[in-house]
Amino acid sequence: MPSAQSEWDWRPLFGLFMLGNKLKFMNDPLFSVKDQVVLISGASRGIGRAIAQAFAERNAQVIITGRNIPPLEAVATKIGATDQRVTAIQCDVAAGAETSQLIETVVSRFSRIDTLINVAGVNRRKPAETVTEDDYDFILDINLKGAFQLSQKAGLQMIAQGGGCQINIASLNTDRPLKNVLPYAMSKSALGQMTRSLAMEWGDRGIRVNALAPGFILTDLTEKLWSDPTMQEWGRTNTPMGRLGRPIDMVGTAVFLASPASAFMTGQILYVDGGFTAGWAWPIPE
Repeated sequence: MPSAQSEWDWRPLFGLFMLGNKLKFMNDPLFSVKDQVVLISGASRGIGRAIAQAFAERNAQVIITGRNIPPLEAVATKIGATDQRVTAIQCDVAAGAETSQLIETVVSRFSRIDTLINVAGVNRRKPAETVTEDDYDFILDINLKGAFQLSQKAGLQMIAQGGGCQINIASLNTDRPLKNVLPYAMSKSALGQMTRSLAMEWGDRGIRVNALAPGFILTDLTEKLWSDPTMQEWGRTNTPMGRLGRPIDMVGTAVFLASPASAFMTGQILYVDGGFTAGWAWPIPE
């Protein structure tokens, strides 16, 4: 036993405890996604990449898509190198013919689609009066039309096979809009209603449709924005957990929504935002 004066380092034992719990969780059939065929759009970086890696690590067969094939192939090689559990297929979700071909290719190779995760999304920040038709079409075509096309076409396959799971990546803008991102906010608000509508229509077909709404997540696309000290302070002040999110923070919820653990859950929007939507932080003296 250590003396009263000695300092006992408990951290190694705590690390082993946490590792044991992680391994137990990963082997729990209630949360298993093992051998699922999982199709993820927008998976070359950020949230999509983190989710793809998480499913691959849990022995799912993962298909990642995006508009540009070189970064997709690089991700597939890196996170699926040991057992080829990650396949990269080029697809612009805004193009109907490409989404149709994508679904046909996936079903031809893997026979089914167990889980679809709609991650692909873009944004252009600017005041509403300066939004061009090109801005509007670019954002809505990918964020909303693209998500619907993939959901619809994957849904047809899921109906034929007797069930499946769909997860849409929503946003804080699904709850309430941020300033100067009007088309993006419109697309994410509509994505929330799409999630609920499809859940209502397909529930009796064995298809569950839910959404995961991230808070403010630090990715390579947002790093410049959040490097501003004023933005950092605002983010910390308004997020009860006191920090920005990371792509890996989305992994647990995505796995949960795809697993048997959420078997009686559909039509829900889960905000994984560090508590941002819980309320407002105001500068009243304590």
